[in-house]
Formats: sequence, C-alpha cells, structure tokens
Amino acid sequence: MASFKVKKENSIATITMDQPGSEVNTLSVAMLGDFSALLDDIENDNDIKAAVLTSGKDNCFIAGADIKDLIGIEDSKEVEQLSRDGNAILMRLSKLKKPVIAAINGACLGGGLEVAMACHYRIATTDKKTVFGLPEMKLGLLPGGGGTQRLIKLTNLRYGLDCLLTGKNIYPFSAKKAGLIDALVHKEGLYQAALRIAAQPVRRKAKKQGLVDKALMTSAGRNFVLKKARETVMRKTRGNYPAPLKILDCVETGLNYGLEAGLEAEAVGFGELHATPACKNLIGLFLAMQDNKKLKNNNKTENVDGLTMIGAGFMGAGITEVSIKNGYDVILKDISEQGLANALKTIWSDFTKMVKKKAMGAVERDRLMSHIKTTTLDDDINDSDLIIEAVFEDIELKQKVLADVEARCKKSTVFATNTSSLPLADITAKAAHPQNVVGMHYFSPVPKMPLLELIVTDKTSKKARQMATNVGIKQGKTVITVKDGPGFYTTRVLSALTHEAIQVLHDGAAIEDVDSAMKDWGFPVGPLALMDEVGIDVGAHIARGALGDLFVNRGIEQDNTVQKLADAKLFGRKSGQGFYNYPKKGRKSVNKDIYAYFGGEERKTMSKKDIQNRIGLIFVNECILCLQEGILFSAKDGDLAAILGLGFPPFTGGPFSFVDATGASNVLSTLKDLEKQHGLRFKPADLLVKHAESDQPFV
Repeated sequence: MASFKVKKENSIATITMDQPGSEVNTLSVAMLGDFSALLDDIENDNDIKAAVLTSGKDNCFIAGADIKDLIGIEDSKEVEQLSRDGNAILMRLSKLKKPVIAAINGACLGGGLEVAMACHYRIATTDKKTVFGLPEMKLGLLPGGGGTQRLIKLTNLRYGLDCLLTGKNIYPFSAKKAGLIDALVHKEGLYQAALRIAAQPVRRKAKKQGLVDKALMTSAGRNFVLKKARETVMRKTRGNYPAPLKILDCVETGLNYGLEAGLEAEAVGFGELHATPACKNLIGLFLAMQDNKKLKNNNKTENVDGLTMIGAGFMGAGITEVSIKNGYDVILKDISEQGLANALKTIWSDFTKMVKKKAMGAVERDRLMSHIKTTTLDDDINDSDLIIEAVFEDIELKQKVLADVEARCKKSTVFATNTSSLPLADITAKAAHPQNVVGMHYFSPVPKMPLLELIVTDKTSKKARQMATNVGIKQGKTVITVKDGPGFYTTRVLSALTHEAIQVLHDGAAIEDVDSAMKDWGFPVGPLALMDEVGIDVGAHIARGALGDLFVNRGIEQDNTVQKLADAKLFGRKSGQGFYNYPKKGRKSVNKDIYAYFGGEERKTMSKKDIQNRIGLIFVNECILCLQEGILFSAKDGDLAAILGLGFPPFTGGPFSFVDATGASNVLSTLKDLEKQHGLRFKPADLLVKHAESDQPFV
C-alpha cells in the first residue's frame, strides 16, 4: 500500500494518500487492491472507531483517475469491469459502519470526487486551489465510480445535471451551498477540524430542498427535467458526442430503479463510451495538452518575473489579466489615461464576477490588481526583459513601436508582437535585433481562449522562443509554435474556411443552412456567425493583406464582398447587424437584407453534405498545405491549434486525425471531385496525395 499511510491515534485512523514520485494523487488500476485491503484493515481493527481520509500533497486531494491506464486497455469490456470493481469498493466504503471523513484541500476531481462522495462526511478548505468537478464528459466518458448517482443524491437534480453535463469546476462555497460538501474551513485548520468531526457521532445536516427542487423530484417533475436536458444536449452537440446522453441514461436509471441499478448502468456505459472514437480522440487531446506543459523550462535566463504590456485595448487588458492571475507583475503602458482606466475596469469587472461566484476572494482580487502598474511614460519600460505589444494591426505602427523599444531598452529585451496575420518578417524588416522578436498570437477573449500561437522566423533566437513559450504556459495557455508566413497557421486556415462560406452564399445557399450544416459537422458555431463575432471589418482587413495575394495565387479568387459589407458598416455583433441581426433585447435573427450582396433574397436548397464538404475540406486541405510548407512543425500541433483556437470538432481529434479516420484516399477523392466542380482552390495538397498513395497516417 505504497500510496497510503495509516496512523492511529485516539481510536481514529488517519489515512494519508501520497502517491510516490508524483505531484498529484491519481487513481490507478493497481490501487484498487490496495484500497480494498485498507478497508479490510479498518473494518477488522476494533481499536479504530472512525477514519479521516486526507492527502499528503500540498494542492491536491485526488486529481482523478490515471488516464494512461484507460488508454492502455484495449478491451472495453475490461474497462466496464474496472468501473464495476471500483463501484463495488466505493459501495463498500459508503456502507462501512465506521465513519470515514474526507478532509479535502486542493483538486478533488473525477474519481477523486467520487471517492469523497462515498465517504460519510466531507470537509474542505476555502483555499483558492480547492476545486471539485466531474470532468469525464470532456474526455468522452461518464463518471464511472458512482458520480452519476451520488452527486444527484447529495445535491439536487438540476444542480447535479449541470455539473455532470458540463464537467465544470465547482468551487468550495458553491459546493457547500449545494450540499456536496458538509463543512468549510481554512486550510491550516483542516486536519484538526476533521479529527474533531471523527471523534464524535457523525451527523450530516440534511440539505433543505426548495419547492421547485422538491417538485422536480416527483416522477413527473424529473421526467420533465430529463426530457429538457436531452433536448438541450442534442441542440448543443448535434448528436456528435455520445457521453452526455449516456450520462442522462445513468441518472434516469438510478432515479427509477435505485442506486445499484444506476451503478450497473454506469459500468456498462463506461465501457461502451471507452470504445467510441470520440472518447479516444478527446483523451488524446487531453494528453497532448498535458504534454504541452512540459515545453516550459526553469532556466533563469529564459524566465521573467514580470513583463511590460504595450496597448491597453481589449487584447492588452486580457493579456494583462491572465498574466497577473498567474504570478506576473505587469507594467501596462498606453498612450492615454482613459485607455488604461478602461483596461483596469475590464480586469476588475472580470475578477469581481469571480468574487460574486465565490471562486475568488475579494482580498485575492485586490492583491492581484496591485500587480499592475499603469503608465503613459515611455521611460517606465526601459528596464523590461520582455515586452508584449498589442497595438492595432497596422504594419507601420508595429514597426514604429518596435523601433522605439529597441532604441530605449536593453539589447537583450525580447519583443513579442500580438499579431493575427501580419508576417513577422515584415514587422522586423527594419529591426536592429530581429533575433529578439517573436510573435505571440493570443485569441479573443484572452482569459477564456486556451491557445497561444507562437510565431518564429529563421532569425528568432532560442532565448526569445523559449521565453515566450514559458510565459504562455505559465499564463495557462497551450502553446503551439509555427513558422512565419501570411496568416501563420490559424488565421490562414480560418480565412480559407470563411472565404468558402462566402462562396457558398454566392452560389445561393441560405445563411442558416450554412451555419447549421457546419454545426452538425461539429463546429461550435457556424462560419458566418463566427465572422459576425470576430467582426466583418476584421475579416476584410485580413483579406486585404498578404493572405489575399497568397489565395489568389492558389486559385481562391479575390472576393470583395466582405469589404463591401464592412464599407456598409455591417460589422457583425458589435454594430448590431451582419449576417444576423442582434437586437438589444431578444434573440438574433437572419439579416435577410444582406442577401442583396449575394444575388438577392431568393435562396436555393443546397444539400448539407455539399456544404460540409466544401467548407470543411477546404479548411482541412489548407491545414495540410501548412504542414507541407513547413508552417506547422507537426500534424499534432495542427490538430491542437485547430481545436483550441478555431473550434475544429474536438471529437474528431483535429483536421489531421480527421483525415486519418476518414481515410486520406477518401478525402483526396472528394477534393478531386470538388476541384472539377469549383476550380483550382480545391486542388489537393501534394502531401495529401502522398499520404493517400502510401496509406500512412498523419498522426
């Protein structure tokens, strides 16, 4: 029992889980036997009257199951039995006549929360590192250790379903209010408080249910909730993700036929989901994101304690927010006091929302805000080791800012430009030290979007590249490095997708049919709705740049429709009108007036498959071209960036994994047909032809 240490004192056993050689505790297959033996010892030791289960890790109770265990099991029936065996042990824990108190500090996720819920009492700290959740749905799985049953029982149907179907983080005060946690305490007092609870008869206070929740637990009420939940799941997932529906099946089985039936449904569902391609791809995505964190190093010359942010607009405020939240001091510089004030207001507002949700304390918010120094004075940035610039996307302006930094800062200062499309070679064309310049393309909104696209040239130094990588990972981003070029990777492939969506409109399709088809294909939003969100004027600006020349040479004809829309101030959501109307109150609706730019309001029916092939495969082909041209360093990077930055269907594993699953020869055949129908822009990448001929996977 290497992972468990047991200490007995005053009839109370303290069980400390402390996995050797790991920063966190995880549940493994090998641990099942150890845990069962541990229960034997507690049950058979007459001197033990109660037990406290705690962790030897500073910021982790149990982080969940060891995902690599699941990856290593090929037979899904074996996975089903694993869930069944785990549930048997946790059922035994829950029925133990000697109470077990879970003393929780830090991450208590997935299987870790299921262990805690099987205990007889849960006390947790209010520490900022303490967080609960059942994120299995994000891996294409369901909680396989009683999570679909005990969470509903401890809280209520509405709260439980929300947590199960989103996999969201649950913070201590919310967990206590909902009944998931019985008591909260400061971190320093956790163990002593748990001992006091264990020393007396353990009595949990029954959670008071409101009238609504009582009504929803009637047969008619819960059937209504489950029906609505299924409708919501289908609307959001379009049937592409089997896990949420299977979770609802388990919840319904437990409510109708009892705990044991619900647990059996869990085991069967766990095995079935494990066998799905969606599960394998989502787990692969998770592991790739975990591996990405290993790119960070601790070399002193390639790490900084603080950074300077030039530009206090929406992007600058977002980059500042994620920086101070993750331990950096920031000098925020702008040309106007009003711009600085607006940025501070935005950051304060974001943190205050977290305070209201009790996901952050007011003192913590104030402490974080104190790490920002605002200035309009040029000399305040002279000693900076790293400067991130987020000014307007204009080549002359960016060159001017870079020249000023090089004139006043140290020769070793690294300059990172936040650009979404301008080639780094153009920005550094007049630079004195181009080796110190790197591109850091953040995605909007910065606090929510997980990707950072790092752009390098042949001149970029290892120090500049690594320093930017270290900062991005510490900011909580998945960092993908790409080679310089027009639009780099993400903007280039997204532009190919949106350009084709425009062409489909020109060919007579309806706006709602285009967006609906691509949502059915797996994108979270349709390409036209996405253009409205990004800003049609932004799309026009990018199209006017280097991407326009690149695409024309490839047979993607120059189309000035987007520019005409921008000239008409049809910018999208921010102007209230784009492809959709955005009233101040009520839902958005299709803006039929915009059809005047696409041949008139009369639309024709176009098959969903044709729309998906045209828009989806031109995107995929562009991704392959980026790998072929060396813009991407690996297909895995291309998959990660497309999913995390552009919303490519996660259940597919990314564009390259999609080709592997579909078959390169099948994708090639469809593209050739599209080339015959629509021209040179669908010409398959030579690299795709090579993979089709050799039948070699990309990933």
